[in-house]
Amino acid sequence: MKPMGPLPAEFAEQSGMLTIAGTRAKDWATATPAFVYDVGIIAARVERFRAAFPRIDLHYAIKANPLPALLERVAPMVDGLDVASGGELETALAVMPARSISFAGPGKRDAELIGAIRAGATLNVESEGEAERALRLGEELGVTPRLAVRVNPDVELRGSGMKMGGRPSPFGVDAVRVAALVRRIFDAGADWRGFHIYAGSQALDAGAIIETQAATLALAARLGDEAGLLPPFVNLGGGFGVPYFSGDVPLDVERVGVALAAAVADCDLTAAGTRYGIELGRWLVAEAGVYLTRIVDRKESQGETFLVTDGGLNHQLAASGNFGTVVRRNYPLALVHEMGGAAAETVSVVGPLCTPLDRLGDRIGLPRAEAGDLVAVFLAGAYGASASPTAFLGHPPATEIVAG
Repeated sequence: MKPMGPLPAEFAEQSGMLTIAGTRAKDWATATPAFVYDVGIIAARVERFRAAFPRIDLHYAIKANPLPALLERVAPMVDGLDVASGGELETALAVMPARSISFAGPGKRDAELIGAIRAGATLNVESEGEAERALRLGEELGVTPRLAVRVNPDVELRGSGMKMGGRPSPFGVDAVRVAALVRRIFDAGADWRGFHIYAGSQALDAGAIIETQAATLALAARLGDEAGLLPPFVNLGGGFGVPYFSGDVPLDVERVGVALAAAVADCDLTAAGTRYGIELGRWLVAEAGVYLTRIVDRKESQGETFLVTDGGLNHQLAASGNFGTVVRRNYPLALVHEMGGAAAETVSVVGPLCTPLDRLGDRIGLPRAEAGDLVAVFLAGAYGASASPTAFLGHPPATEIVAG
């Protein structure tokens, strides 16, 4: 039997029938597979952030979950939205003023740059070439572009699941070339908005985040000094992780907040009026989502039991272990009608796709399950439906429900 990750705190104490946002999960699952997102859990996360970081802006990275119905609920809770494509920009503009939207990502097409410039969103330029295109397009449009510089920092976030700095990268401008680019942007008459510095993601080590944030503040101050210009805003990135797997421990956000408050107070930029923001996606929404899938078959093969469900990696690529992980480990799963129930057998939960990669639970312990029972896959609020190959093999998309 292989271990599963810990249940999110909001569900860990439940017994019997699983409830989501106060409603029985089986009542949400009239059509399966289905994602259910509890807005109350997201609101509690935002409240916790505000308490820990009272002087830091909160931006939501919508790549974590861009569902328009969810964004309508999240947008009023946060100070800004971060997007990474023209499509995400359109989605964000429907719920947030352009001045509170930033657009990152390499390879922005001219049409995407034009859309952002016309709308008045901030472009986080990823290279000198992209900056020159934005300046040229702004001049052609007769619109002053709002440009920030994404920095490829000298440091990386220790222990992060995905490192975004401290190495050759398609993301951002190497720190040694940033000052010259800032001067070029400013001298060309653009509205320079500051720095975007993102070192990594999915970190659970508070000490590593504290160290990286301190280094990021120092880097922003140094680059501003080298350019001879005060950055109006510094996006400190995010990187806050959530515990997916056995042995993972939740991030001590309050410890990070105390340390960042001290570092900000000591930073020369603060006295000069620079504002700071943290960009979060997964930490805000992952634990708010539950993926519900129904068992359509129970079968035995060479001494192993398989529960075959109506959804799998086509909706939950990350839970199948095929999205950014090296060694496959189990997300937390449960039978919807037996929360807290003792394991009665070892089973593998597999989806309906014709590939051995379609495995949601690998030899896990569950109460006895039969065809027709519902399986819940937790931590499904981030990088779920939109980050999965939903068209693969022609199975239907999952229903997505915003609850609470």
